Amino acid sequence: MNENVTRKGRFVALLPLLLFLALYPLTSVIAGDFYCMPISLAFVAAAVVAMAMMRQMPLSQRIERFSMGAANPNIMLMIWIFVLAGAFAATAKSIGAVDAAVSLTLHLLPTRMISAGFFIAACFVSISVGTSVGTIVALVPVASALAEQTGLDVAWITAVVVGGAFFGDNLSFISDTTIAATRTQGCELRDKFRVNLRIVAPAAIVTLLIYIFAGDNQIDSAATAPLTIAEWIKVLPYLLVLVTAILGVNVLVVLALGLLSTLAIAAVMGMPLFDWCREAGAGMTSMGELIIITMLAGGVLELIRINGGIDFIISRLMSRVSSRRSAETCIAAAVCLANVCTANNTIAILTVGPIARSIADRFGIDPRKSASLLDTFSCFTQGVLPYGAQLLMAAGLTAQSPLEIIRYLFYPMIMGLFAMMAIVLNYPRLKRQ
Repeated sequence: MNENVTRKGRFVALLPLLLFLALYPLTSVIAGDFYCMPISLAFVAAAVVAMAMMRQMPLSQRIERFSMGAANPNIMLMIWIFVLAGAFAATAKSIGAVDAAVSLTLHLLPTRMISAGFFIAACFVSISVGTSVGTIVALVPVASALAEQTGLDVAWITAVVVGGAFFGDNLSFISDTTIAATRTQGCELRDKFRVNLRIVAPAAIVTLLIYIFAGDNQIDSAATAPLTIAEWIKVLPYLLVLVTAILGVNVLVVLALGLLSTLAIAAVMGMPLFDWCREAGAGMTSMGELIIITMLAGGVLELIRINGGIDFIISRLMSRVSSRRSAETCIAAAVCLANVCTANNTIAILTVGPIARSIADRFGIDPRKSASLLDTFSCFTQGVLPYGAQLLMAAGLTAQSPLEIIRYLFYPMIMGLFAMMAIVLNYPRLKRQ
């Protein structure tokens, strides 16, 4: 089969992608459970259809091309990072680093600034561990318990934590969304971080001010319990990861150093070596589903590319896009739509990433900007989905309705507003590298 299809592409080549986007959300709506249909199974169905469409190719060759897409260098690098990130996050939690980070952050702030303190704590923890769900699981129980002591509304303080979790998920060097965005756009993690920070930092500052002034009015100072002193040494792995990543050290080396630092601290604490190994192994295993989904997505998208699907989308988008601003808007809209359908911001980025890179190349959009748009708008969409994993997890831990939490979830909405302003104002102005 001739891989060099016409540059206008073929609409029928998009059938596997359309099947996936229809199968996953429609099945969930019918069942009343947005997580009853595994994303991996939906991608398997798309893969079967994609290979069945390539009738002019021998089956063995179709499988080979799918496997090449699933195991291309970018995908394999992501997998190595996922494995090390899972091990680091699990071992850091096992030595008490999460609790120590929270304690340290709150200890440095007045007790009347509980809302602001938890927002900062969530930002710090999530940017260190690279996972919004992990941050929510670690901090929401503590925040909700403290809310009962201080008179804060539980939905309010839960939204504070969830908002901070999305801040770190959007920026962290070891976040799967950051990794997916930078790898699909072909830019360095540290370069995307610097550009992305200029877009979302103002949103975080505005959100922090809201929590400071609005949160103070809700605190019952008489009920506030004293905060414990942080165990400084347990925070060192997070600080090591942050500092080395910002200095531009290779992400695999960064994670390896972080992992070794948790081993050293575990030894000082007297944790048995095999207990540490068990935690590291569990962390690696926890990334299994994401690894499978990433490989399936890579294989399906490769077959769609060969069949001319991406060329078709690009040709149609190009007929409607006439400027850099409209091209950036198109990238943002595409990743938002994919995120609504999948309720998974990483998968949305992996799905739209190759298309976004083609648009960026044709209109001279800096890869750092396109990666930032992908990551920021996917996190914005994920933050306002009541059936997203983050809000469902937070609601389950606090017995709150996701809608009750969303009404206080200021950061994702403010972040989305600032991201749209960045497109309109062409901010930041970058010289393409």
